[in-house]
Amino acid sequence: MSEKVGFSFLDISQNEMDFFGHFEVKMMNKIMGYARVSSTEQNLDRQIMELKKYVKDENIVVDKASGKNLERPGYMALKGALGLRKGDTLVILSLDRLSRNKADIKNELQWFQKNGIRLMVLDLPTTLIQVPKGQEWIIDMVNNILIEVLSSIAEQERLTIKKRQRQGIEAAKKAGRHLGRRPNKKPDNWDEVVAEWRAGKITAKEAMEKTGVKKSSFYKWQKK
Repeated sequence: MSEKVGFSFLDISQNEMDFFGHFEVKMMNKIMGYARVSSTEQNLDRQIMELKKYVKDENIVVDKASGKNLERPGYMALKGALGLRKGDTLVILSLDRLSRNKADIKNELQWFQKNGIRLMVLDLPTTLIQVPKGQEWIIDMVNNILIEVLSSIAEQERLTIKKRQRQGIEAAKKAGRHLGRRPNKKPDNWDEVVAEWRAGKITAKEAMEKTGVKKSSFYKWQKK
Protein backbone atom coordinates (compact mmCIF):
# COMPACT_ATOMS: atom_id res chain seq x y z
CA MET A 1 0.00 0.00 0.00
CA SER A 2 1.45 3.32 -1.02
CA GLU A 3 2.21 5.93 1.63
CA LYS A 4 -0.06 8.98 1.66
CA VAL A 5 1.80 12.19 0.90
CA GLY A 6 0.51 15.65 1.92
CA PHE A 7 -2.95 16.34 3.29
CA SER A 8 -6.30 17.77 2.40
CA PHE A 9 -8.37 20.17 4.50
CA LEU A 10 -10.85 17.30 4.65
CA ASP A 11 -8.33 15.42 6.84
CA ILE A 12 -8.28 18.22 9.47
CA SER A 13 -10.64 18.15 12.42
CA GLN A 14 -12.94 21.10 13.23
CA ASN A 15 -10.74 22.05 16.19
CA GLU A 16 -7.69 22.14 13.93
CA MET A 17 -9.61 24.24 11.39
CA ASP A 18 -10.50 26.71 14.14
CA PHE A 19 -6.85 26.87 15.16
CA PHE A 20 -5.64 27.63 11.63
CA GLY A 21 -8.46 30.10 11.09
CA HIS A 22 -7.55 32.17 14.14
CA PHE A 23 -3.78 31.80 14.00
CA GLU A 24 -2.01 35.13 13.34
CA VAL A 25 1.62 35.53 12.38
CA LYS A 26 3.02 38.42 14.34
CA MET A 27 5.64 40.27 12.32
CA MET A 28 8.63 41.71 14.14
CA ASN A 29 9.02 45.47 14.11
CA LYS A 30 11.47 46.65 11.46
CA ILE A 31 14.45 48.95 11.85
CA MET A 32 15.01 50.78 8.56
CA GLY A 33 17.69 53.26 7.55
CA TYR A 34 17.48 56.15 5.12
CA ALA A 35 20.37 57.99 3.45
CA ARG A 36 20.23 60.83 0.93
CA VAL A 37 22.56 63.02 -1.09
CA SER A 38 21.47 65.81 -3.41
CA SER A 39 23.05 64.63 -6.66
CA THR A 40 24.36 61.52 -8.40
CA GLU A 41 27.92 62.85 -8.12
CA GLN A 42 27.83 62.84 -4.31
CA ASN A 43 28.83 59.85 -2.19
CA LEU A 44 26.58 57.99 0.27
CA ASP A 45 29.35 55.93 1.89
CA ARG A 46 29.70 57.97 5.10
CA GLN A 47 25.98 57.93 5.82
CA ILE A 48 25.66 54.22 5.07
CA MET A 49 28.67 53.41 7.27
CA GLU A 50 27.00 55.17 10.22
CA LEU A 51 23.60 53.61 9.56
CA LYS A 52 25.09 50.09 9.49
CA LYS A 53 25.82 50.43 13.22
CA TYR A 54 22.06 50.24 13.78
CA VAL A 55 20.53 48.83 10.59
CA LYS A 56 21.06 45.73 8.43
CA ASP A 57 22.43 46.37 4.94
CA GLU A 58 19.27 45.17 3.21
CA ASN A 59 17.13 47.57 5.27
CA ILE A 60 18.92 50.74 4.15
CA VAL A 61 17.06 52.82 1.56
CA VAL A 62 18.87 55.54 -0.39
CA ASP A 63 18.01 58.48 -2.62
CA LYS A 64 20.16 60.69 -4.79
CA ALA A 65 17.82 63.65 -5.06
CA SER A 66 17.38 67.20 -3.81
CA GLY A 67 16.08 67.79 -0.29
CA LYS A 68 13.82 70.55 -1.60
CA ASN A 69 11.22 67.97 -2.65
CA LEU A 70 9.80 65.12 -0.56
CA GLU A 71 8.67 63.21 -3.66
CA ARG A 72 11.74 60.98 -3.79
CA PRO A 73 11.44 57.30 -4.86
CA GLY A 74 13.19 55.73 -1.86
CA TYR A 75 11.58 57.97 0.73
CA MET A 76 8.10 57.55 -0.75
CA ALA A 77 8.60 53.77 -0.71
CA LEU A 78 9.40 53.93 3.02
CA LYS A 79 6.15 55.80 3.65
CA GLY A 80 4.15 53.71 1.21
CA ALA A 81 2.07 50.54 1.45
CA LEU A 82 5.07 48.22 1.77
CA GLY A 83 7.15 50.49 3.98
CA LEU A 84 7.17 51.51 7.63
CA ARG A 85 4.44 50.39 10.02
CA LYS A 86 3.40 51.22 13.57
CA GLY A 87 6.15 50.12 15.94
CA ASP A 88 8.90 50.35 13.30
CA THR A 89 11.97 52.58 13.58
CA LEU A 90 13.61 54.78 10.95
CA VAL A 91 17.27 55.74 11.43
CA ILE A 92 18.81 58.75 9.66
CA LEU A 93 22.10 60.58 10.07
CA SER A 94 20.60 64.06 10.42
CA LEU A 95 17.23 65.80 10.07
CA ASP A 96 18.23 67.48 6.81
CA ARG A 97 18.31 64.03 5.19
CA LEU A 98 14.51 64.21 5.30
CA SER A 99 14.32 67.72 3.85
CA ARG A 100 16.09 71.07 3.65
CA ASN A 101 12.85 72.82 4.51
CA LYS A 102 12.20 73.23 8.25
CA ALA A 103 8.42 73.29 7.79
CA ASP A 104 8.59 70.03 5.80
CA ILE A 105 10.75 68.41 8.49
CA LYS A 106 8.22 69.41 11.14
CA ASN A 107 5.39 67.90 9.08
CA GLU A 108 7.35 64.67 8.58
CA LEU A 109 8.06 64.38 12.32
CA GLN A 110 4.34 64.77 12.97
CA TRP A 111 3.59 62.07 10.38
CA PHE A 112 6.00 59.62 12.05
CA GLN A 113 4.54 60.39 15.47
CA LYS A 114 0.95 60.02 14.26
CA ASN A 115 1.74 56.65 12.66
CA GLY A 116 3.60 55.28 15.68
CA ILE A 117 6.99 55.17 13.94
CA ARG A 118 10.09 56.03 15.93
CA LEU A 119 12.67 58.31 14.31
CA MET A 120 16.28 58.00 15.45
CA VAL A 121 18.58 60.83 14.34
CA LEU A 122 22.22 59.91 14.84
CA ASP A 123 23.45 63.47 15.35
CA LEU A 124 20.69 64.13 17.93
CA PRO A 125 21.57 61.88 20.91
CA THR A 126 18.26 62.58 22.67
CA THR A 127 16.46 60.64 19.91
CA LEU A 128 18.65 57.56 20.54
CA ILE A 129 17.75 56.96 24.18
CA GLN A 130 16.45 53.53 25.09
CA VAL A 131 13.44 53.61 27.39
CA PRO A 132 11.90 50.80 29.48
CA LYS A 133 8.65 49.28 28.29
CA GLY A 134 5.76 51.45 29.40
CA GLN A 135 7.90 54.61 29.32
CA GLU A 136 7.42 55.34 25.61
CA TRP A 137 5.97 58.73 26.55
CA ILE A 138 9.58 59.92 26.92
CA ILE A 139 10.14 59.40 23.18
CA ASP A 140 6.91 61.27 22.44
CA MET A 141 8.11 64.11 24.65
CA VAL A 142 11.41 64.32 22.73
CA ASN A 143 9.51 64.34 19.42
CA ASN A 144 7.19 67.08 20.64
CA ILE A 145 10.16 69.23 21.67
CA LEU A 146 11.75 68.74 18.24
CA ILE A 147 8.49 69.66 16.51
CA GLU A 148 8.11 72.82 18.60
CA VAL A 149 11.71 73.88 17.98
CA LEU A 150 11.41 73.28 14.23
CA SER A 151 8.10 75.15 14.13
CA SER A 152 9.75 78.16 15.76
CA ILE A 153 12.74 78.00 13.39
CA ALA A 154 10.49 77.65 10.32
CA GLU A 155 8.38 80.63 11.40
CA GLN A 156 11.48 82.71 12.09
CA GLU A 157 12.89 81.84 8.66
CA ARG A 158 9.58 82.81 7.04
CA LEU A 159 9.57 86.18 8.83
CA THR A 160 13.23 86.77 7.94
CA ILE A 161 12.55 86.10 4.24
CA LYS A 162 9.57 88.49 4.26
CA LYS A 163 11.66 91.15 6.02
CA ARG A 164 14.47 90.84 3.46
CA GLN A 165 11.98 91.04 0.60
CA ARG A 166 10.45 94.19 2.09
CA GLN A 167 13.88 95.74 2.62
CA GLY A 168 14.83 94.89 -0.96
CA ILE A 169 11.69 96.55 -2.33
CA GLU A 170 12.25 99.68 -0.24
CA ALA A 171 15.90 99.89 -1.33
CA ALA A 172 14.91 99.49 -4.99
CA LYS A 173 12.30 102.25 -4.70
CA LYS A 174 14.82 104.63 -3.11
CA ALA A 175 17.26 103.88 -5.92
CA GLY A 176 14.55 104.67 -8.47
CA ARG A 177 14.49 101.17 -9.92
CA HIS A 178 11.26 99.90 -11.46
CA LEU A 179 9.70 96.94 -9.66
CA GLY A 180 7.56 94.31 -11.26
CA ARG A 181 6.68 93.96 -14.92
CA ARG A 182 7.73 96.88 -17.08
CA PRO A 183 4.90 98.47 -19.07
CA ASN A 184 5.04 98.13 -22.86
CA LYS A 185 6.10 101.28 -24.68
CA LYS A 186 4.41 102.48 -27.86
CA PRO A 187 6.75 102.48 -30.87
CA ASP A 188 7.87 105.79 -32.37
CA ASN A 189 5.75 105.30 -35.51
CA TRP A 190 2.60 104.45 -33.54
CA ASP A 191 0.58 107.62 -34.21
CA GLU A 192 1.45 107.66 -37.91
CA VAL A 193 0.57 103.99 -38.51
CA VAL A 194 -2.66 104.12 -36.48
CA ALA A 195 -3.75 107.18 -38.45
CA GLU A 196 -3.26 105.21 -41.70
CA TRP A 197 -5.23 102.29 -40.28
CA ARG A 198 -8.11 104.51 -39.14
CA ALA A 199 -8.19 106.14 -42.56
CA GLY A 200 -8.58 102.70 -44.11
CA LYS A 201 -5.28 102.85 -45.97
CA ILE A 202 -3.92 99.71 -44.29
CA THR A 203 -5.42 96.74 -42.47
CA ALA A 204 -5.07 96.12 -38.74
CA LYS A 205 -2.73 93.22 -39.48
CA GLU A 206 -0.48 95.48 -41.58
CA ALA A 207 -0.53 98.10 -38.82
CA MET A 208 0.58 95.50 -36.27
CA GLU A 209 3.38 94.36 -38.55
CA LYS A 210 4.59 97.93 -39.12
CA THR A 211 4.57 98.79 -35.41
CA GLY A 212 5.69 95.36 -34.16
CA VAL A 213 2.87 95.43 -31.61
CA LYS A 214 0.90 92.36 -30.52
CA LYS A 215 -2.82 92.16 -31.25
CA SER A 216 -3.92 92.59 -27.61
CA SER A 217 -1.73 95.68 -27.10
CA PHE A 218 -2.69 97.15 -30.47
CA TYR A 219 -6.43 97.18 -29.77
CA LYS A 220 -5.94 98.28 -26.16
CA TRP A 221 -3.73 101.23 -27.10
CA GLN A 222 -5.80 102.40 -30.05
CA LYS A 223 -8.78 102.93 -27.71
CA LYS A 224 -6.83 105.46 -25.64
